[in-house]
Amino acid sequence: MLKTVLKLALLVIASAPATLAAKAEASEREQRFFQTVEGAWAGPGEIVAGKYKGTKFVCNFDGGTPSNAIGMALDGSCRVGVFTQPMKASVVRGKSGYTGTFLDGAAGKGLDVTSGKVTGDDVVFALNRSTLSGAMRARITGRDTLHITISVRVEDDMVPVIGMKLKRVDSGAVGAIAKK
Repeated sequence: MLKTVLKLALLVIASAPATLAAKAEASEREQRFFQTVEGAWAGPGEIVAGKYKGTKFVCNFDGGTPSNAIGMALDGSCRVGVFTQPMKASVVRGKSGYTGTFLDGAAGKGLDVTSGKVTGDDVVFALNRSTLSGAMRARITGRDTLHITISVRVEDDMVPVIGMKLKRVDSGAVGAIAKK
């Protein structure tokens, strides 16, 4: 019995550096993705399902990353005709995963970010508000294009409701430098 316990302890100790290396690699990969979002973005969007289906809008965002955490923030506004609505989202990775808010969070008129995963040039965040659940997918395509899709769960299906295609509008592509 003691031999088995010692072997198990040695196995755990031996695998710890590999686990730490994998976590560090994931952190670096996630940080690189979020750095690509830094800068100014603008572009069209459309509501593709629901009561306001077909409504087109234009958004302007400033993307940034926190200096002391892995994550991102988008702050700006979207305009429909003469009406402008402030838009803001922030997400950080903590010990238990990604958390954050869209607008003022579920306690206000927005949504909470409850989890997330970064894979290459793609991130998916789970969104929640009371009985509503959904996801936001942000995907970097090319050097200066950011696609954002927001979907909601309807029974067993995820239904896209908002789509945006943003282009980098600042002169320096911070993300292009950060990826090298």
